[in-house]
Amino acid sequence: MSSPASHADADARLSEPLLANGGGGGGGGDAGFHDGALAAVVVATSAHGGGSSGKEKKGAVKVKDDGYWVDVTQESTAVDDLESGGGGDRPLLFSTKKVKATLLYPYRVLILVRLVAVILFIAWRIKHNNSDLPKFRPIKRTPNLAALRQHYDDRPGDGGGSLLPGIDVFVTTADPVSEPVLYTMNCVLSILATDYPVDRLTCYLTDDSGSLVLYEALVEAVSFATLWVPFCRKHSVEPRAPESYFQLEGMIYNGRSPGEFMNDYRYVQREYEEFKVRLEMLPSTIKERSDVYNSMKARDGHHAGIVKIVQNHPSCKPEAEGHQDQASNTTLPSFDGVDTSLPMVAYVSRGKTPGHEHNKKAGNLNAQLRASALLSNAPFTINFDCDHYINNSQALRAAMCFMLDAREGDNTGFVQFPQRFENVDPTDRYGNHNRVFFDGAMYALNGLQGPTYLGTGCMFRRLALYGIDPPRWRPEEDIPVDSSKYEENVTAEASRFGNSTLFLDSVSKALKQERSTTPPSLDDTFLAELERVVTCSFDKGTDWGKGVGYIYDIATEDIVTGFRIHGQGWRSMYCTMEHDAFCGIAPINLTERLHQIVRWSGGSLEMFFSHNNPFIGGRRIQPLQRVSYLNMTIYPVTSVFILTYALSPVMWLIPDEVYIQRPFTRYVMYLLVIIVMIHMIGWLEIKWAGVTWLDYWRNEQFFMIGSTSAYPAAVLHMAVNLLTKKGIHFRFRWVPMLIPTMVVLICNVGAIGVALGKTAIYIGTWTAAKKMHAALGLLFNIWIMFLLYPFALAIMGRWAKRPVILVVLLPIIFVLVALLYVGLHILLAGVIKF
Repeated sequence: MSSPASHADADARLSEPLLANGGGGGGGGDAGFHDGALAAVVVATSAHGGGSSGKEKKGAVKVKDDGYWVDVTQESTAVDDLESGGGGDRPLLFSTKKVKATLLYPYRVLILVRLVAVILFIAWRIKHNNSDLPKFRPIKRTPNLAALRQHYDDRPGDGGGSLLPGIDVFVTTADPVSEPVLYTMNCVLSILATDYPVDRLTCYLTDDSGSLVLYEALVEAVSFATLWVPFCRKHSVEPRAPESYFQLEGMIYNGRSPGEFMNDYRYVQREYEEFKVRLEMLPSTIKERSDVYNSMKARDGHHAGIVKIVQNHPSCKPEAEGHQDQASNTTLPSFDGVDTSLPMVAYVSRGKTPGHEHNKKAGNLNAQLRASALLSNAPFTINFDCDHYINNSQALRAAMCFMLDAREGDNTGFVQFPQRFENVDPTDRYGNHNRVFFDGAMYALNGLQGPTYLGTGCMFRRLALYGIDPPRWRPEEDIPVDSSKYEENVTAEASRFGNSTLFLDSVSKALKQERSTTPPSLDDTFLAELERVVTCSFDKGTDWGKGVGYIYDIATEDIVTGFRIHGQGWRSMYCTMEHDAFCGIAPINLTERLHQIVRWSGGSLEMFFSHNNPFIGGRRIQPLQRVSYLNMTIYPVTSVFILTYALSPVMWLIPDEVYIQRPFTRYVMYLLVIIVMIHMIGWLEIKWAGVTWLDYWRNEQFFMIGSTSAYPAAVLHMAVNLLTKKGIHFRFRWVPMLIPTMVVLICNVGAIGVALGKTAIYIGTWTAAKKMHAALGLLFNIWIMFLLYPFALAIMGRWAKRPVILVVLLPIIFVLVALLYVGLHILLAGVIKF
């Protein structure tokens, strides 16, 4: 949806499929309240709803209504059951919507008209030969939580127990320094408090550093969770990450009297503040009492594998009796009638050995996948980056609506949620919300084979991660009436999964869809095997990182992992909820944002030049899905054209016009027509995507900034890699990466100044054609300046908080350059022709 920002942008975008854009991923307010203010913000809500939680947090993304979407007529349940192999009593657990015809058909007409315009433009230019593929079928799918609860929870005669399958939740963190411990523990607490049966939920924190600080922080978090989780359940708290909840300007309330709620609120808030103090003191207290910790020296991050059960399965020990307030000798507020049990919690740190590749985040996730197979072996997994948290307690249930649905549930390999961020400044100067991608391109992919995996907030079917084919692609002769028996014919081979008897047994149970509700006995033999499967050397000689698990040897392991699963024939779903499912932290400055973008774009190019190239890989990927993956891998190359054209304002700095193409005016008019049509299409897209004009414009601006800095850097590194075969490492120095953007900015500033000077000198002698050329050229320069405005603010440093300074400064610079040009013209008249 990013439209061209210049001649170059238009030319580059002619070769860029519009099926999906490239790239991918705290609220303020006083934590305390006076009694009167607290009572004023207490509002009522439904007990099980996933709706709005009162006033929005500062910087939160506002939810748009579905005014441009209409329901899709559901097909016959019997037909769907027949196609999916399900039973006749399987419910429909999500609804499907499409864009209204009054918006979609004009949109498609414009697409076709623009295609004709592009073809005419190509015929005129001769050289450039790619048009674009539009987002023809945007689809929105929303979960039916009430139907899920009715069919899997509220079942009289089944003993009152839930029939929902198990979920293993993975939280990945690199170390307690680069990723703050408080964020990680808030992620864990939001998981423990989510609305899902506790005996079918297991939380794994995987610490790649093997830090004692993170282990003891997890112990502290579980201790605080015995208070926080019942409080959330009692009062229907949203969100269930305490740091974000206590920063709300308002909170929801449901259940008991407001007075009781306020007493509980104050108590839990005070305990949370003490919990944060304990987390902050952990590094110093551990150093004081642990000689082993003090004597440890960093050995390039190498350490043995560690697996610790921090919180046992709820079936293994009685429920906690509650807390005692040691300071005031008062008991915790009553939790009568509230479930106080917690899910199982495990700490995992994979072993790292010299001489073995660690495979970064993908290796971390694969070790966690194996550890969870031995401990809980849930049929579904979901992973979070440690700076994300569950923002809607119904989120895990929402994902299950797609996995268990009677239509495509059995063939759904993963369910991806949109990424939302809470620390973005109100103007979103660097396009961190990325709404054009998450709410535009991803809806379009949802109408094809499904969205790609985005690295966090994604639920997987364990069998899909294991490289097992979906039901629709299994040989019909091997599928008996009971299709689940097909798995009995699939063997768990040691050559694929590794030589661990316990793990191979867990794979066999997963294939047969067996899962015990109680964990295995933790004897010495089991613990030794558990530690062995989390070592990085376990992958050697297996299919881990290739055809099994998360993919290795690429910077963007998320996109390639999704590509591999789609290539086996699985589809994916994009789940949107009225109240955002998950929320996280975005880069807060231009440096971090560009480093993020350069890693994504570099990884995308790696994918194009690998065996996962969308042209040759993924034997069962649908044609349009393949084109969208192609777009995700080659989009950085467009920056070469954009950067070249963005430097074309030098036409003002030499004596006569630069003949880019004759006739120049007609050339620019072709571009203007296409640019206008792209923006008209963009206007229609942001309507059905619910994207604001500000989001759209920020996307345009950051596309230009990235196209003159991060994307060329990624292309350069990829070219060096192809020539030297030394591998690609995305480590960039800040200043060199910004030099091209700085040159473009300076050239355009100088060009506008020279244009003003030339106009003052030659306006009386120019022909009408030259005046038209000058006006169009100046329009080009001004457009580039508008697009680079956030970059100009960023290089102003602390003055960026006063944008008015830039508004005043730029015209002054234009005038000074114009005066300098006129002065030089008068001084050197007769010597050099300007």
